[in-house]
Amino acid sequence: MKKILTLCIIRQHPKILLGMKKRGHGEGKWNGFGGKVERGETIEEATVRETKEEAGIEVSRINKLGILEFEYQDGSGNMEVHIFYVKEFKGSPAESEEMKPRWFDVSEIPYNQMWADDKYWLPMFLGGKKFKGKFLFDESNKIIDHTLSELN
Repeated sequence: MKKILTLCIIRQHPKILLGMKKRGHGEGKWNGFGGKVERGETIEEATVRETKEEAGIEVSRINKLGILEFEYQDGSGNMEVHIFYVKEFKGSPAESEEMKPRWFDVSEIPYNQMWADDKYWLPMFLGGKKFKGKFLFDESNKIIDHTLSELN
């Protein structure tokens, strides 16, 4: 069964806010903020809740830019991730048990410390383009195959 997840990236040009994952899936990687959609919750509500839990900020006027599917060659961990862009928020980003937020200039995004797929879709995201894609990983999180396309 496919897990439905959210990912929220805060952008205040020329910077984006990423979080260093401190535990669990993706530990030691920079990423946006997000997670599982809870029962009875919309994808948008989950995005707002997860960003508050992980970065201590309240986001509003979220804008969905992408949907990515992730599959593993061994059949484990199939995910559908809804990716949101936010430029306005209330509060100051603060470290949580799960994430340590940090601003990066868009010219200094640490792709080598992020998920392997980010270097493919994040430039589209930063260009304000809507997109969808699918990534197939092996057991060592290496991309075996992928498709990515811009939506109208």
